[in-house]
Amino acid sequence: MRPLQERVPISEPDVEARAPGADPLRLLQLSDPHLLREGQGRYRGRTPFAQLRHGLEQAMAQLSAPPDLLLISGDLCQDESWGGYVQLRNLLTASGLPLALLPGNHDHPVLLQAVLGRHAALAPTALRLGPWRLLLLSSHRCGDGGGWLGAGQRTWLRQCLHHDLSPTLVAVHHPPLPIGDPGFDAIGLRDGPELAAILQETSSAAMLLCGHVHQHWQGLLGAEPGLPVLACPSTLCAFEAVQPCPLGRGQDPGGRLLELHPDGRWSQRLLRWSPWLEPAADVSET
Repeated sequence: MRPLQERVPISEPDVEARAPGADPLRLLQLSDPHLLREGQGRYRGRTPFAQLRHGLEQAMAQLSAPPDLLLISGDLCQDESWGGYVQLRNLLTASGLPLALLPGNHDHPVLLQAVLGRHAALAPTALRLGPWRLLLLSSHRCGDGGGWLGAGQRTWLRQCLHHDLSPTLVAVHHPPLPIGDPGFDAIGLRDGPELAAILQETSSAAMLLCGHVHQHWQGLLGAEPGLPVLACPSTLCAFEAVQPCPLGRGQDPGGRLLELHPDGRWSQRLLRWSPWLEPAADVSET
């Protein structure tokens, strides 16, 4: 049996979205919630489930209308537990939003599929968003903090990009290039150069979204002019930022809103909010 990250989808399911028109399609990206088996469990001094619920509420409050898709870009479940994915399923299905999920290094793809496979689009797969397309990649590699796509997924990605020239978003948990932090750069996407080469073969790729680094970060992948790469803050906690936060709130949880226009243009907005106020600890940290 091939490793999970080597398996690729055989179809491209549609995500319900507004019909193409003057209004852009809106994608809300959250990342790295690090949920636990117990909903009240703590990690890094915070309650991941409460912080994710609060973050989703705060992000939605900053939008003028519900997004067409909610993307959570990996490290969904810190302890890789059935209970953690059940917590995630219950919260996300209650939101009523179309869902797309990426596995990160802190995930169990088999349990993720078992619990959420009927409720969300899971990487690797391709989604249609009106005139746009979203390609979800799985960079999970068992036993490795770094990421790996593998030959099978890279071949599938190349075929997708050459088969359909629609404007395309690519999403993967691990950044495909160094961000300037030695710790994270040691556990980035290990076949990032191969990914960059594939994306440069076509003009359809518009940008790449990632998580993993718990901070806002922007860069360019490949030779000039380069493909924009946008890393998303975590809903749980922030790590020391490499780049200044445009909102001056680099230590706060956050997310990102993407607006995808019918003519292929796009724009993005960083979102920040204050953390959920934790009660006094009454359980041991995980």
